[in-house]
Amino acid sequence: MSTPESQETGHKQRPVLWLALLALATLAVDLGTKIWALSALEGREPVRLLGGALYLSFARNTGAAFSLASGYTVVLTVVSLTVVAVIIRFAARLRSMPWAIALGLILGGATGNLVDRLFRAPGPLRGAVIDFLSLFDKHGDVWPIFNFADSALVCGVALAVVLELTGRRLNGTRVVKAEKA
Repeated sequence: MSTPESQETGHKQRPVLWLALLALATLAVDLGTKIWALSALEGREPVRLLGGALYLSFARNTGAAFSLASGYTVVLTVVSLTVVAVIIRFAARLRSMPWAIALGLILGGATGNLVDRLFRAPGPLRGAVIDFLSLFDKHGDVWPIFNFADSALVCGVALAVVLELTGRRLNGTRVVKAEKA
C-alpha cells in the first residue's frame, strides 16, 4: 500500500524520469540516424525528397550551428559538456513536465553531438559532427545541413524560451505578474 509520502516522492520523480527517457530516446535516434547516414550517404550524391523540400546530404561539421566557429571544436566540446552537466544538476529540482520535455530534448541533442565531437575523426575533442538533412537545397545553401540532435536542441530551446516567458519554473510553479493599480 502506498503512503502519501511515497506518492509524493513518485510524483516528484516522474519529470526526472521523463527527462532521462526523452534524452536517451533522442540520443538513440540521433546515433542511429548518423550510423545510417554514414553507411548510406557518405560519398554519394544527395537524395532529393518531398519535391526538393528535403535533401539527404552527407556532411561533416567541425563547427556549431550554421558551421560557425569551425576552428573552435574543442571550445564547442567544453560548452556541450557544460550544458550536459548543468541539466543533470538541475534535474534534482525538476518538478515540471514541460521543463522535463524541454531539458530532455536539449540533453539528448547536446549529448548526440557531443558523442561525435568526442569519438569521431579527426580525434577526441576535435571530432566532426555528422549532418545529413538539408532543406530546399542539396548543398545547404538555403538552410545549413543539420541532424536529428540539432532538431532536438532547437525544439528544446524554443520550448524552454516559451516556458520562461510564460513564467513556468523548473519546480512546477508559475510566476504571475502583479496587476498594476
